[in-house]
Amino acid sequence: MSPDVDLTVPLPGPHPVRTAFLGLDHRLFEAVAARHWPGGDRVLPRLSRSANHGVLWFAAAAALAASRTPRARRAAVRGLASLGVASLTINTLGKRSVRRPRPVLDPVPLVRRLKRQPITTSFPSGHAASAAAFATGVALESPAWGAAVAPVAAAVAASRVYTGVHFPSDVLAGVALGAGAAFAVRGLVPTRAQLTPPARPRAEMPALSGGEGLVMVANLGSGTSERVRALCDALPLAEVIEAEPADVAAELEKAAGRARVLGVCGGDGTVNAAASVALRHGLPLAVLPGGTLNHFAYDLGVEDVRALCRALERGEGVRVDVGRFTSGRLNGIFLNTFSLGVYPELVRERERFSHRIGGWPAGVLAAVRVLRADRHPLRAEVGGRTRPLWLLFAGNGTYHRMGLTPGRRLDLADGRLDVRVVHGGSRPALRLLSAAFAGPLTRSPAHAAVRVGRLRLAGVAPGTLLAYDGEVTETEGDVTVEKLPEALTVYRPLT
Repeated sequence: MSPDVDLTVPLPGPHPVRTAFLGLDHRLFEAVAARHWPGGDRVLPRLSRSANHGVLWFAAAAALAASRTPRARRAAVRGLASLGVASLTINTLGKRSVRRPRPVLDPVPLVRRLKRQPITTSFPSGHAASAAAFATGVALESPAWGAAVAPVAAAVAASRVYTGVHFPSDVLAGVALGAGAAFAVRGLVPTRAQLTPPARPRAEMPALSGGEGLVMVANLGSGTSERVRALCDALPLAEVIEAEPADVAAELEKAAGRARVLGVCGGDGTVNAAASVALRHGLPLAVLPGGTLNHFAYDLGVEDVRALCRALERGEGVRVDVGRFTSGRLNGIFLNTFSLGVYPELVRERERFSHRIGGWPAGVLAAVRVLRADRHPLRAEVGGRTRPLWLLFAGNGTYHRMGLTPGRRLDLADGRLDVRVVHGGSRPALRLLSAAFAGPLTRSPAHAAVRVGRLRLAGVAPGTLLAYDGEVTETEGDVTVEKLPEALTVYRPLT
């Protein structure tokens, strides 16, 4: 490999401002070289090497993800995405645009020098850009984790001057480019803080000092023990009941009889059961996410114990819509989604194998089995016309695009059902994928989307699988889906 600095290019003519700037840059470089930082000779060269090819930042992202909190995982992903954009920009534009040679190493003590000197051009610093991109990306999603990562990123940037491989201006330019890359990623994919649902319509909620009056039922099957302990520490006056999955419904009914506020800790299916009880008894609901996906809690803006406790003690909450479905004698509610067709079949198949091979492998196997099955699509009469359908989805509120697929709701009280239909026909997998990539387009050859307040489906065969909030049951014929506007009061922090 040869250096990418072309020494045959003629030097530029005299320019007073540029000459003064470069002179200052060289003097700053020599001042750093002459200064001894306690511990720097031993730590900074190693830290600089550890950041080669982004290894340090991939390790940091793995550590963040291992914390098992949703915000930390999102921060890790955003940090790596920002690093990727910064590296691409530096390597395709930055290094090629300003072909500046590396500093002369004479003023730098031998103990500080890297064993393997870089041979690319000096401006801007790729290590500084990657460090700033990762740290800024993490901080935009989680300021607390960003504060933890920032000193390491700053040390990596400083090490590039301290070891003699970059001028100070190279590092400053790299930091600016890295931070800019993180903000560019945020412009493409907003952070969850930017997409926090509006705190409306506000509801009058009892403020529970120390959690007095709260009865929280936790589903042990969701692995909620750690969060329950944190809740007990934060709200010592709250009553917490840990129940096996089969006993959750009965415990919720008992809790509603003596609770001022009904609480639930579990996944979306457990939260659905608690919402049904809260509606019947006219109680406000406190939701602590404790499952795998926790769509309702996260869309509501409650991610952890701290957020819920703040809302409970301040008496902060909102009214949210509830979806309701009926089919013969069958009736129920949904807080997130309702669906017919392929998805309920996929859930049923996944449950058959998940206890043997795990959730994700079971999901992949279920998708293959369902999409390869030689069965006719669901048939239903919609708007007076019978149509073959692969999937009918109704969301409780409008779902918005997060990346390639619809993923988040920004308003839980918009009074609308977000209905998506994937038309029947050949190649169901291709149709479903094209519908997912198209997102919330009104029309396409593969799917249609509409926002309504009520939906009636005639001609649905009894026994057709139906899914709501991750639970699966069977229809008893025609299906009606409607909204109950602002029917449920739920705690959430308003600031």
